[in-house]
Amino acid sequence: MTQQVLSDLLTVSEVAQILRVDDTTVRRWIKNGVLEAITLPNKGLKHAYRVKRETVNALLGEQGLPTEGQ
Repeated sequence: MTQQVLSDLLTVSEVAQILRVDDTTVRRWIKNGVLEAITLPNKGLKHAYRVKRETVNALLGEQGLPTEGQ
């Protein structure tokens, strides 16, 4: 992978900071299909996700963000 491709993939924490929500909320949105993400191979308790920067930009461009209940 090139550096450009890697910089276009955001961690759950980075997405949470951009959207000003908690990491748990981002994980819930991913699990519920609200936010598209790539699942990385992981042996830990939590799944490791990466979200494309363009997906976050598209979400920010919409009328509003998903609510906490989603």
